[in-house]
Amino acid sequence: MESFSLILAIVVVTALAFDFTNGFHDTANAMATTISTGALKPKVAVAMSAVLNLVGAFLSVEVANTISKGLVDESGIRPEVIFAALVGAILWNLLTWLVGLPSSSSHALMGGLIGATIASAGTGAVHGDVLVTKVLIPAIAAPIVAGIAAMLATRLSYRLSARQAEGKAAEKGFRAGQIASAGLVSLAHGTNDAQKTMGIITLALVAGGAVAPDSDPPVWVILSAGLAIALGTYLGGWRIIRTMGKGLTDLQPQQGFAAQTSAATVILASSHLGFSLSTTHSVSGSVMGAGLGRKGGVVRWSTATRMFVAWGLTLPAAALVGAVAEWVTGFGDWGTALVAVFLIASSAAIWVVSRREVIDHTNVNDVEGEGSGEEPAGVVTTAIAAVTPPPAGTVTDDLTATIPSPAEVTAKPSATAL
Repeated sequence: MESFSLILAIVVVTALAFDFTNGFHDTANAMATTISTGALKPKVAVAMSAVLNLVGAFLSVEVANTISKGLVDESGIRPEVIFAALVGAILWNLLTWLVGLPSSSSHALMGGLIGATIASAGTGAVHGDVLVTKVLIPAIAAPIVAGIAAMLATRLSYRLSARQAEGKAAEKGFRAGQIASAGLVSLAHGTNDAQKTMGIITLALVAGGAVAPDSDPPVWVILSAGLAIALGTYLGGWRIIRTMGKGLTDLQPQQGFAAQTSAATVILASSHLGFSLSTTHSVSGSVMGAGLGRKGGVVRWSTATRMFVAWGLTLPAAALVGAVAEWVTGFGDWGTALVAVFLIASSAAIWVVSRREVIDHTNVNDVEGEGSGEEPAGVVTTAIAAVTPPPAGTVTDDLTATIPSPAEVTAKPSATAL
């Protein structure tokens, strides 16, 4: 390491602060469905997720290399640019956490980096082909692929569980499977999201002359990023866990298992390919797909619509804040100090506002107000439910009929449907 200036130290600390917010912002991705179905107690779930996030951080550096070597021209980047990018990402993470919306920490970081880079070096410093192929296309494809996979897996899960003589035994089996799949999502989250902070720190080290260009993340960067995201995960983003677990749809163990397994598969495949995928998009898509896959399941489209709006605003909003922050840092040391003070003051203000309604592990499954009632089925839900036969041997959701399974018909030919 050739040099480590004060501004570089500030950037590293700010990057780890972003990684911390990423952890508690995205805990819901791994554990919301597991908590909402009762498969794990809330504190046990977040502790398990934290450990696996830390382990996942050491499994790959492909996504980190996409950030540090591919998205922007590192030769035109100053440490102040990275600092400004992180300011935009952190503030967007905190704002969406405050209102309980599962937006993408990944896209907040990308948006902040793109906005700050354009403000500093112009649009030519952003590699548009990498942005499209490894960020934007996966952002659109991931929730669709995960949603379709979860919907099909949910239908299959209900068909398989309908053949079980003991419904309770089948439910316990799906709860166990859900715990395993939630662990897989946590591991996948560590391989994808922790790497983004590794990539941004490595980019700052290159920009500050501390490491050679095209370097992989140093071991201390991997360890510190893994610990920061694990700590944030353990503290739990309870507001977003409530939205993901109860606000989008009501999940049963079969649906939770299908949603987590589908999301984990998509995330791990993307990490292997070096795609800077949003785990939030993947898990949200799989949760909605699981909701649509159960006969009578309802997706709360008012909540989903607010979430989609937040997704669309993430990149441009973080980019705007990052660009303004970069412009202010251009005035010199006092400008950088002003941005730092603004970040700290804004973060403190958001935390104070959040204390007005405390949401934690004791009330995370309590849904109040508008989201607590059953939202009427929308067009999509109604259309899919109309062509989805109820699982054999189960009671339909409106309790108007019971469809006996073939085994029940053979054993009890005189049974009458209620």
